[in-house]
Amino acid sequence: MSDYDPQYGPEAVDRLPFSTPEKSRRYQTDNYTGAVGLNWYRTDPTLQFTMAYYLRPDELAVLEPHLTSIGELMGGPVARWADETDRNPPRLERYDRWGHDVSKVVMPASFTQSKRAVLDAQQALRTDARSAKVSSGLALFASNYLLNQADIGMGCALGTGGGMVQSLVAAYAPADVAEHVQAKFASGEWAGETAQLLTERTGGSDLGALETTARRSGDAWLLNGFKWFASNCAGEAFVVMAKPEGAPDSTRGIANFLVLRTRRDGSRNGVRVRRLKDKLGTRSVASGEVEFVDAEAFLLSEKPSGPEGQAGPSDGKGLGRMMELTNAARLGIALFGLGNARRALVESLCYARQRHAFGSALIDKPLMRRKLAELIVDVEAAQAMVFDGTGAANHRQPRSVRQRIAVPVTKLKVCRLGITAASDAIEIHGGNGYIETWPVARLLRDAQVNTIWEGPDNILCLDVRRGIEQTQAHETLLARLHDAVSVSDDDATTGLVARRIEDLDAAITAWTKLDRTVAEARLYPLAQFMGEVYAGALLIEQAAWERETRGGERKALVAQLYAQRYLADRGPLRGIDAESELALDRFDELADGALVLPSVN
Repeated sequence: MSDYDPQYGPEAVDRLPFSTPEKSRRYQTDNYTGAVGLNWYRTDPTLQFTMAYYLRPDELAVLEPHLTSIGELMGGPVARWADETDRNPPRLERYDRWGHDVSKVVMPASFTQSKRAVLDAQQALRTDARSAKVSSGLALFASNYLLNQADIGMGCALGTGGGMVQSLVAAYAPADVAEHVQAKFASGEWAGETAQLLTERTGGSDLGALETTARRSGDAWLLNGFKWFASNCAGEAFVVMAKPEGAPDSTRGIANFLVLRTRRDGSRNGVRVRRLKDKLGTRSVASGEVEFVDAEAFLLSEKPSGPEGQAGPSDGKGLGRMMELTNAARLGIALFGLGNARRALVESLCYARQRHAFGSALIDKPLMRRKLAELIVDVEAAQAMVFDGTGAANHRQPRSVRQRIAVPVTKLKVCRLGITAASDAIEIHGGNGYIETWPVARLLRDAQVNTIWEGPDNILCLDVRRGIEQTQAHETLLARLHDAVSVSDDDATTGLVARRIEDLDAAITAWTKLDRTVAEARLYPLAQFMGEVYAGALLIEQAAWERETRGGERKALVAQLYAQRYLADRGPLRGIDAESELALDRFDELADGALVLPSVN
């Protein structure tokens, strides 16, 4: 006998006295499917476009099958595991049964399963790429973009300094330590087991005020101090900023040290986790407070020199070396923000297509189309900036150019978009969006941290100033922008963006002549202006490539809508008197090019 009772089934609503077949369809909640369960690569024409834009056909033939399988993985198991980990986050076992401080971070099974699946999929991509003599770098970047749509906490855990640790260890650590660490990474055992520890109770930005100290002990050092926020304190290897005894009490005295969870003799190192942070979001990455008590450490600085083979306490380059690595980390965090924004867009499009009110689907309402169109355009502009920040060559730009000043500008723009897009997604979902069992509340909680990690907006603006004043980095950016628009037809949008490039050049010159206090206060609008023109120029470049190679005009539509919103002078009536509304007239083309969904009955 079946356990199913039609009295309580979905068909029961048809028998209610107030019901009609049309009304009963409102209760078919199975229709409300979101991003989870989709293949996030196959349903994303914009990412497929980006891969074709950067990769040669032979490269794409090798890498795209892996991106397809990774898209299935991220949109399915990894996304579900991420929700489970958010509900059951890591926990700290501070002491063992004898009262010894073991500072053991216990990760939930959902996290470890997800991590293993992600690493296996990415390793398979690397292996095939290596066999085909194809670079895997950009495809791995894209796979992280897909991962970030599921869980930026996992993205943080896997991206917190593994490459940095290996490069610094290879260059500076004692031979036996370097061999041990490199073997751990080569075996995959320490994948996602690293972190960089900078922040103390004085804050993360004023690094000259840090108080963690180091004193020499043979060929090692002993660290003592307290780090207030360690993003991945469950790891096995840390790069820690400290001031060696005798070093200047300033940023010049900062040095980088490698600290391992276990000493060379096999005993526990003096690394204590005081507590895990009770965070707003990104609960899947174990963030905590870490105390060092005579922790064995190794100086990551110049090789020892002199008659006794002893290095000075600091070569004065510790902060600069860390900031070089920080700039790369900032691009990764911009990728987190982009992942947040893309997931918010997908959830919004899914819900708006399925939710009916006032006699029709939400997606058919003009105001909803306006909001969705803006979100689509913003996400594609952000995607263009983040992928260009890798310095990868494309079909149009065969020379690799890494933009020093563009990275902080990109992080400033894209991480803020991650928050506003998640907020928009909640609004589109209405009251459901505010409920934790729906998919968008966590997006907003997670997105907020991206504006903090590796520097908030004000710190990024100060970095823009350093780039302008110390290395004239704006000149490289301006050259990139001029080149981007030079390939396009002489249409109105290209002309507008080209004029704004000249305006940006003039704005930077004018800014350099300001009183220093006033100039600092105006860094934010200057950085915003840079970001808006940068994105506009990249969209023009992409549109020219699409027109030339595919005969398509969709990216030109995106570029036009972006330029109208951010770069055009809309007049005293703010464009309200315009004769047409391009976003509404061509909305279907815009939306279909952003997300391809399986048909819904």
